[in-house]
Amino acid sequence: MGLMTTRADDKSNPQKASGEAQAEQRPASHPLRLTVLGSGSKGNCAVVSGPEGALLIDAGFSKKETLRRLELVGIDPANIKALIVTHEHSDHIKGLGVVGRGLKVPVYASRGTASTSGLRRQAPEAITFGNEDELTLAGISVKVFPTSHDAADPVGFRFSWAGADGSRDDIGYLTDSGVLTGAAEEALREVRVLAIEANHDPQMLATGPYPYVLKQRISSATGHLSNTQSAEGLTRLLSDRLESVVAMHLSETNNLHELPVQSLSAALERAGVAARATAAWQGLPVSVG
Repeated sequence: MGLMTTRADDKSNPQKASGEAQAEQRPASHPLRLTVLGSGSKGNCAVVSGPEGALLIDAGFSKKETLRRLELVGIDPANIKALIVTHEHSDHIKGLGVVGRGLKVPVYASRGTASTSGLRRQAPEAITFGNEDELTLAGISVKVFPTSHDAADPVGFRFSWAGADGSRDDIGYLTDSGVLTGAAEEALREVRVLAIEANHDPQMLATGPYPYVLKQRISSATGHLSNTQSAEGLTRLLSDRLESVVAMHLSETNNLHELPVQSLSAALERAGVAARATAAWQGLPVSVG
């Protein structure tokens, strides 16, 4: 039986069309949970939830839309303790000011990101950090690492929770990067949940409608990871701890929703790692772990 080809924004997805969020049950042994409220060029926002509160990653939607999506997945906005930014592009910060003020939470950004006009306008009191710093927010350790994107000071994150009994839980988050940097590889090893960009199918990008200059930007070392690059990077990050991989920032023009899932699943299968691959939607929240 052939696979249905579904573009990343395809409204034929029955759960998406009905507005239902996709969710996986979180075992009690897993203190952390990743919820991608939406991912793509029209807006990016995610939540990492832990025992002492939750962190919002980016604010690419309006306050109204952010609150609607939080309600869909059952996350209480009052539980969000901070908003942390990956970089200053509009699909990641266009709701930053109103969302931060509406949730009454501090905004955190790298020093380079905080110096850009978009951040200064929307979050002039942003708390800054270095691109290799380690923060503690809502009881969650946040390891920052630099990514490779055409932005001022773009970063990714490793979120970790350490229990009093010596147990730990880790979520890796990498989106908007043209390559998997050495710092990213080091930070993303041994995570239980990995969110990794898989923006485009190289052939679809090459033959698609985008102007040549834009195609070159996307495929450059400071652009976006392709499905192929994401799967290759995954092979260097595999471990027995890995349970879930989420493809992020899928292009609505140059990708099909199932293609990164196929690429990532194949990499997992070849390595004999029993983790599950899925992909985030632009219009539909997805909870993992």
